[in-house]
Amino acid sequence: MLTLIRNASLFDPEPRGMLDVLVAGSKIAAVGDKLDIRGELLDVIDADGGILLPGIVDVLTHPSGGGGEGGFGNRTAAVAFEAFLDAGITCPVGALGTDSIGRSLDVLFADVMALRDKGIDAHMLTGAYRLPAPTITGDVARDIAFIEPVIGIGELAISDHRSSQPTAEELRRIAADARLGGTLSGKRGVVLVHVGDASSGLAPLRAALEDSALPVYSFYPTHVNRRRALLDEAVAFARDGGYIDITVSTTPELLELGEVAACDALKDAIAAGAPAERISLSSDAGGSLPVFRDGEFEGLSSAVPDVLLELVYDTFAQEPEFAPTVIAALTRNPADAVGLANKGRIAAGADADILVIDPNQQALSHVLCRGRRLRGQ
Repeated sequence: MLTLIRNASLFDPEPRGMLDVLVAGSKIAAVGDKLDIRGELLDVIDADGGILLPGIVDVLTHPSGGGGEGGFGNRTAAVAFEAFLDAGITCPVGALGTDSIGRSLDVLFADVMALRDKGIDAHMLTGAYRLPAPTITGDVARDIAFIEPVIGIGELAISDHRSSQPTAEELRRIAADARLGGTLSGKRGVVLVHVGDASSGLAPLRAALEDSALPVYSFYPTHVNRRRALLDEAVAFARDGGYIDITVSTTPELLELGEVAACDALKDAIAAGAPAERISLSSDAGGSLPVFRDGEFEGLSSAVPDVLLELVYDTFAQEPEFAPTVIAALTRNPADAVGLANKGRIAAGADADILVIDPNQQALSHVLCRGRRLRGQ
């Protein structure tokens, strides 16, 4: 089956004007002006002037649920397929997070494969917050090399009272194992790093990289908008060749404690010299949003995936000139950071992960994932 999408304003993620997109199987076959394609097997989608953009690549989600700070009664729930679909997330990357004791990689793998069965091209990370890293095969490098959905390790915690306080040598070793598994299997093999509230910030990563043969992009720190000083460190990390990830999910309490709102953090990082193409945005969907004061747990809510598409809508409504930067940070940039070269772009040969939206109505009319139509008639 061939699918032709007409009458769409295309962002790839830069604005390209009104162009047609031809999908053949799971791939984008052609992008052009008024493509002349005909045939009985041709399925035509009229986008009716909507905006066409790549499916969202969310590099930090918790399909099985994330943390459970404050007791078992606070365990966050699993994230349903419909929640990812409604949020336009065609490529979620699943992780365990804080709780690798009451939750397991086996269950995460099953949840990721269930998402795939329903049409979303999900991936996952081995490991968790703590070291030694939990694995499926018994070895981090083997997990990455032999288990197709596994593309890296994470979210490994540093500068956080909930982490295992890894040393520079331990971080260096885990990154080397990830890189080996990735090298053998043609994957990037990154280590997605949860950065907590501690004043040490990115210092553990700097120590691990010092006098090391590892490239700076071996580590991919997330939650870098947790506080202003950490964002400043992250800007320097990105200038040195690393990728950094900003968390969109938040609460009024966290903002009051000094977290920088996602869009502000993105603008400020670029203004401070961080290359825009090395900054991503993620939802932390299914993860816990705990509030601690002086190390004591005060309360918790759960992150949801739809904050990402809501950010796109808000940007088109308030600062349309900034929309391409936001779209890139949700699509192409995270795909590049984790080595998914066929994701996050609208171009011939790329995976046919496509959204059609109407920002004025805040409506998601069509979703295609690897050419399979998941929403829209």
